[in-house]
Amino acid sequence: MNRIENTFSKLTKENRKAFVPYIMAGDGGLECLVDRLATLEKFGATAIEVGVPFSDPVADGPTIQAAGIRALATGTTLRGIIKQLAKARELISVPIVLMTYLNPIYAYGIEEFVEDIKEAGVDGCIIPDLPIEEEDIIALRLKQAEVELIRLVTLTTPLERIKMISNKGKGFLYTVTVKGITGTRNEYDSDLNQFLKNVKEVSPIPVLAGFGISNGNQIVELTKFCDGVIVGSKIVDLFEKNNLEEMEKLMSVFKKESKLV
Repeated sequence: MNRIENTFSKLTKENRKAFVPYIMAGDGGLECLVDRLATLEKFGATAIEVGVPFSDPVADGPTIQAAGIRALATGTTLRGIIKQLAKARELISVPIVLMTYLNPIYAYGIEEFVEDIKEAGVDGCIIPDLPIEEEDIIALRLKQAEVELIRLVTLTTPLERIKMISNKGKGFLYTVTVKGITGTRNEYDSDLNQFLKNVKEVSPIPVLAGFGISNGNQIVELTKFCDGVIVGSKIVDLFEKNNLEEMEKLMSVFKKESKLV
């Protein structure tokens, strides 16, 4: 088992849920990435999703798009990010999941990319524009490198397809909670809880809810039906505002309230 599997196995034994914050690498300068990752681990992150800035981020909402633009403006590159993650691995112990689109991987070179992220201590990879029908271009290499390919399902994904997708991985299943792009939201579709419950029933791996989660009440409610949450836009926004107090409070509320029910 890699760090992701070990971490979720431990959470299950301890009767706890997962909090996975998302951070845009290079936002605020690439040199601050290691410190920000260490801060998130200190605040109680189960794992950390690290985004790679890209010029055409089809899944990202305004907050994360803006963070990507800021990161690109400072000269952030995928190679530079991987080098910083290697430094971070010497300091932090939680799993690191790299989120990137296919184009930067192609430009890097698939084989070299997989070798380098393995060497840097990356534990998982999310590629939102890679459908399972085409994932053979990289999935086997990632498996051989013991880097988990984290797959996504959405509210419109048929249950049989969710079952097929979830049976392909050993990490966790990223369950998108909205019909659209990322960004904080005040409310969700009324059928979301039932959807998460249905996904949880067919998935052999942990189910994490992501997109739009921004406060403790949402976290407590959603984790009644899944194994944890991924919080992106809110974390990005709080880092930009240097509001670490509110960030720690948000993550503390999660640790305190989100026991299994």
